[in-house]
Amino acid sequence: MSRMLFLNLPVADLTASRAFFDTLGFTFDERFCDEGAACMVVSDQAYVMLLARDRFAEFVVRPVADARIDTAFTVAVSAEDRDAVDAFVATALDAGAAAAKDPQDYGFMYQRSFHDLDGHLWEVMWMDPVAAEKGPEQFMAEQG
Repeated sequence: MSRMLFLNLPVADLTASRAFFDTLGFTFDERFCDEGAACMVVSDQAYVMLLARDRFAEFVVRPVADARIDTAFTVAVSAEDRDAVDAFVATALDAGAAAAKDPQDYGFMYQRSFHDLDGHLWEVMWMDPVAAEKGPEQFMAEQG
């Protein structure tokens, strides 16, 4: 069974967040967008609901965290190659994101990260297709 993923993120300024992610090349499913929500399409199986903080609060039983202070999770998204990782993060930084960690190169995988306008941590990564097929340990062993 193929499962779909729906991630909900609280945002302070829905218009600004939507413009930010539009700049990164994401599209939106207008059927599920209104003044308090924007349905961002990551793939045909993955979506991110950008929700105004008050709308997000309607769905949870605990206080809405401030991602600028605490990290509850990271969002990881793949890129087609190392250059695409760098380009994606550069675009995010130019659009107002804040740099997070230094680039990380594991040999079989390369990743960079940034905090979006609300402080949520996004990691952009590329993995060698052979490493993805064989597993990192076997791939690295074969690389010598």
